Amino acid sequence: MRSFIILLCLIPTLLFARQSQLKTLLEQAIKGKKAEIGIAVIIDGKDTVTVNNDIQYPLMSVFKFHQAVALADYMDKKRLPLGTLLSIKKSDLKPNTYSPLRDQFPQGGFEMSIADLLKYTLQQSDNNACDILFQYQGGVDAVNQYIHSLGVTDCAIVCTENDMHQDESLCYQNWTTPLAAARLLEIFRKEALFPQEYKDFIYQTMTECQTGQDRLVAPLLGKEVTIGHKTGTGDRNAKGQQVACNDIGFVLLPDGHAYSIAVFVKDSEENNQENSKIIADISRIVYEYVTHQ
Repeated sequence: MRSFIILLCLIPTLLFARQSQLKTLLEQAIKGKKAEIGIAVIIDGKDTVTVNNDIQYPLMSVFKFHQAVALADYMDKKRLPLGTLLSIKKSDLKPNTYSPLRDQFPQGGFEMSIADLLKYTLQQSDNNACDILFQYQGGVDAVNQYIHSLGVTDCAIVCTENDMHQDESLCYQNWTTPLAAARLLEIFRKEALFPQEYKDFIYQTMTECQTGQDRLVAPLLGKEVTIGHKTGTGDRNAKGQQVACNDIGFVLLPDGHAYSIAVFVKDSEENNQENSKIIADISRIVYEYVTHQ
């Protein structure tokens, strides 16, 4: 009995030691990199490790995940199906921004379902589709307020994609801490925020994400895991730094373990390939830690 009690007392200490080990590995991985790098990992809903979490990181297109979650709540309240059609005008398809939607339908004058617009935003990170959805659901303020209502307050969404393309400095006004992003992933995956059909759609769309295959996904290719993620990528600022190279996602392992991970690379003097590799290396370290490799 005494041995059992001693073991129970040791468990918190052992867990803390394990988490400290992961934190050390992550800190070593980013040491010497010419960038501000923030990391948050939540393992099995409880074990949490953060690195440089006291910095505000530009969300870039990561906020399209936040938008999707808020949109599902909006549609639930309106009792609208994902097949709801929106009219898209040529003026909605801004020319000087990343938009596979515009490239495919340059003249506008068509209708598209919200489901298909979400596929453009979550899978291809389409900026015009994002702003069309912002206009539909009440703007960035509505999204910001909803995310905060979930208890995720260490973030701000105040600018549209078009705003940021008009003034690059506004990129920094859409921000998050890594832990806030990881917590939102956890809330989305575990809580009944809205009907299952909305949740399943966002979940599947994220697992089919086509952007950033060289980031969180890279070391997990060929593994028996499920990963859903959303990237965010910034241009170079006036100093020649990449404003942001981001990826957040959830990873489900075949043995039932799961974790959420958020990695943000801010104002990096490294090249774009190296910034993506930083995220891939972090993803590998976390995967090997969780699977005890």
